[in-house]
Amino acid sequence: MAKSSFIPMDELLSFEGKSVMITGAGGGIGLATAKRFAELGASLYLIDIDRKKLSLARKNIFKDFPVDIETIKLDVSKKEEIDALWKDMKGSEPDVLVNNAGLYIFKEFLEINEEFLEKTMKVNFESVLWMCQGFIRGRLNKGGSIINIGSIEAIMPFAFGLVHYDAGKTSVLGLTRALARDFSKKGFRVNAIIPGGIDTPGVRKLKKESALKLNVDMIRLGVEFKSRLPIGRFGDPDEVARVIVFLASDMASYITGALIPVDGGFLSA
Repeated sequence: MAKSSFIPMDELLSFEGKSVMITGAGGGIGLATAKRFAELGASLYLIDIDRKKLSLARKNIFKDFPVDIETIKLDVSKKEEIDALWKDMKGSEPDVLVNNAGLYIFKEFLEINEEFLEKTMKVNFESVLWMCQGFIRGRLNKGGSIINIGSIEAIMPFAFGLVHYDAGKTSVLGLTRALARDFSKKGFRVNAIIPGGIDTPGVRKLKKESALKLNVDMIRLGVEFKSRLPIGRFGDPDEVARVIVFLASDMASYITGALIPVDGGFLSA
């Protein structure tokens, strides 16, 4: 959207007649984001490796917001599945792509092997690159909006055992800015969210396992992390989803190449 005359706020935020594709949509930030887009009238393509989670997510969203929802079981670590997805989508590519899928696994640096690193990088970085490539190639004459999900770990590594994760998420931020440089004049806006301290189901599971196993180091890490949050609490996935929706909307028509923290002030502490 180029600069123009006054446009009502509800039009700037509307996604009526538009479609949104979200990876890792089975829960957490992905599901929260899907709900918000559905609320604003978007049709949805929900992608996840877990078919059961996809089915539950679709029911969860549709009961409140009866929009068109297509669920797609896909392993983003496999380029051939990503290529097949865009081949099937040819001519009907979504207006918005949210690259949310990721692996968050703790592993000591000296224990990382080639197989583990390859799997981690395929999900946390390479899948984002291939998803962006397919999206841009399919909409080269239309433009669109891409929002990639990074992490505060890419800016300020805090937790031990996440070197592989930090490397992948740092690559996502570099990719985001490079794509914004290369394709913004062609009508694409490419931005990244940098979440931190978000109380997702995965984080809650990690907390529970740490407590049950009396993992003192992990419990201490959680306490220290929370103590550094200026806002004094962990965030809700919906608080990230709202910013994603803003970036995808015409409210953010002059924003591209931005890396926006949604971290309760952690990076400022």
